[in-house]
Order: sequence, then structure tokens, then C-alpha cells
Amino acid sequence: MSARPLVVAITGASGAPYAVRLLEALVAAERPVQLIVSSHGFRLLQTEMSIDSFDALRSRMGPPAWDKWITPFDDADRGAAPASGSALSAGMVICPCSMGTLSAIAVGASRSLVERAADVALKERRPLLLVPRETPLSAIHLENMLRVTRAGAVVMPAAPGFYHQPRGIDDLVNFVVARILDHVGVPQSLAPRWGSPEE
Repeated sequence: MSARPLVVAITGASGAPYAVRLLEALVAAERPVQLIVSSHGFRLLQTEMSIDSFDALRSRMGPPAWDKWITPFDDADRGAAPASGSALSAGMVICPCSMGTLSAIAVGASRSLVERAADVALKERRPLLLVPRETPLSAIHLENMLRVTRAGAVVMPAAPGFYHQPRGIDDLVNFVVARILDHVGVPQSLAPRWGSPEE
């Protein structure tokens, strides 16, 4: 499975630092990534991290590492590899996942590559991890989360813990990204584990 690419999508919910740190960790772990960024995802990256394009994201990651490990896809291209079940992958992470995206996945809308790739992950019984960052949650949000969970997805809200006594924002970001990496089977040491010798 480690040779298969992990599909990573960035949508418009607040939480760009989580997405960028996740990509950095995957590149450091030498895991191939198929990257999809929605138009609202790019707006988010621009607003929160001054990253306005794949080129700017490539510069942030480092061109050699990006070129080796990351393959970007246009969200409008529903004929791209992540849209097909016959194209093998290690699963998909949507980080952050907007409530609009979660809603579309819950009803199988498949209007974009992000949504279709998520639909493929569910139908092929591959891991699908959704990282919403929204508060408070409406009954509609909660019902959609329950629906995708019953369909096989894992909903992991971007809610960092504090038992590791974080010293700054990076520690909080790393906490969430560490949990994501654990769930997709990528070894990590970004955050201390409860009960570990470091505690």
C-alpha cells in the first residue's frame, strides 16, 4: 500500500496550516501524493498562508521534493486518475474539509474531482478521512457526518488536544496532523503519544 499514492484534497474550510503541514510530512515520509485543491481551497491558502497557486505551494514544499512526490490535479477534471476506481490509491484525506464538501460526499454528488475521488474511496472501500473545522455544528452537519461515517469514512474534526502542553500554534497543528498520519498508516513523530516515555 505504501507505493500507492495517497489522494489529498484541500477545500475551503479554515485550516490551511493543517493542509500544508500534512503535505510537508507526507513528502518527508516519501509518500506519493495526488493533490487536488478546490477553488475555495486556493482562496483559503491565500487568505491564511499567502499561497495562491500550485506554483506557490511547490515553492513552499521545495521544487525537487514536490516534483518527486506530489502530482497536482485540476479540481474540474473529473476524468483524472483519482476519479477512477481502477486507478489504485492508498485512500484519501480531505484536509480541511468544508461542510459543503462533506454534504456533497454524503449524497454522492460527485460534481468535482474532490467529490468524485471521495466517492471512489467509499465505493472501493478505501480509507477516506475527512477533517472538518467548523463550529458550532448544525443538525444538518451532524447528520451528514453520521451519514458519511456509516458509509465508511472517518470524520476527524481539527480539534487539537492540550495534554501534551503545546507551546505554540505549530504544536497544535502537529497534533492534528499526527492523528491524520496515524490513520493513513504513515509513521510520524510530530506529537508525543499519551503514556509514552516523553510524557
